[in-house]
Amino acid sequence: MARAVLRRLILTDYRSYTRADLRLDGRSVYLFGANGAGKTNLMEAVSYLSPGRGLRGAAVAEVGRRLPGEAGGRAWSVAAVIDTPDGEVRLGTGVEPGAVRRTVRLEGEGVAPGRLAEVLRLVWLTPAQDRLFLEGGTERRRFLDRLVFAAEPAHAAHTAAYDKALRERMRVLSEAEAPDPAWLDALEAQMATSGALMAAARVRTLHALQAEIDGRTETPFPQASLSLSGEWGEIAWDEADGMRFREALKRARARDAGAGRTLSGPHRTDLVVLHRENDRPAAECSTGEQKALILNLALAQAARLSRAESSPNPILLLDEVAAHLDPFRRSALFDEVSSLGLQTFLTGADTSLFDALKGRAQGVHVDASVLTSLDD
Repeated sequence: MARAVLRRLILTDYRSYTRADLRLDGRSVYLFGANGAGKTNLMEAVSYLSPGRGLRGAAVAEVGRRLPGEAGGRAWSVAAVIDTPDGEVRLGTGVEPGAVRRTVRLEGEGVAPGRLAEVLRLVWLTPAQDRLFLEGGTERRRFLDRLVFAAEPAHAAHTAAYDKALRERMRVLSEAEAPDPAWLDALEAQMATSGALMAAARVRTLHALQAEIDGRTETPFPQASLSLSGEWGEIAWDEADGMRFREALKRARARDAGAGRTLSGPHRTDLVVLHRENDRPAAECSTGEQKALILNLALAQAARLSRAESSPNPILLLDEVAAHLDPFRRSALFDEVSSLGLQTFLTGADTSLFDALKGRAQGVHVDASVLTSLDD
């Protein structure tokens, strides 16, 4: 395991923070304080040390600190020092004055956001994901794609290429009186190529997660059976499957044009989760069971990634997770992340939630976006 540990975090004009400089000792971190104190803002800042839009899915223009009367957020930055086997690495990301895209710097040099995955991999759970099994398939696909991306960073490019071709095909079908068959052929070929790569990565991740879950027999968290729904879900996605999908798109042009959307393809695949012990779909389980199922998925993901030899180990971000667990499961969670050796950030309103973690983690009190590190 290529161990990566967050050692220092500096925020400037980030949401509620004018400036914060948090020095970390390498252990896990529990952030506690009243609601609205800035705990989730800090955790979200950490999530921007990976490619994408962070754990809230916010646009970068939304996260800059905004004073009353200001029309937009200010320029902001998140900087970090990471311990790696090769020494300290300095990362930075943010939005410069007047810019609309965030920049990323690695050792002071501007780089593509995807380079962040070479230094850090992040796995997170937030309260917004509590409704994962009750929302539409789009949210579950995003959840699954985030799991895939953590292991296979190229998945983001394949997904983006597929989505771009998907949108362009529908534009041609809906706007052109006589769509150019050659242009549609090219777009459908792109969808078949990138769609096969995207879908095959999902299948690999699903199988790896299922194997990890099946091996986690000594756990207080419910076991899940995972599958992908739909005609284009859990298949081999070999060359023949790609050709079959391309032909299906061609046959469906008139139907899709009439519907105003592409009705079949891996973009409509859904993640299906079954509570193994009671043989019920996750959507029919209690709220507590659903939360525990999602947490077990995240832990399985973290466990499998922690064994990867050629990639950095994951850092876990668990926002308001501890408060929803009974004391037994809460203690089991702390034991598990400790045994995996993963730096984990947790939030909660009350320090007593983390009694079973004290001595094994660094406590940080958050009060009106002021950070105070506790002595053990």
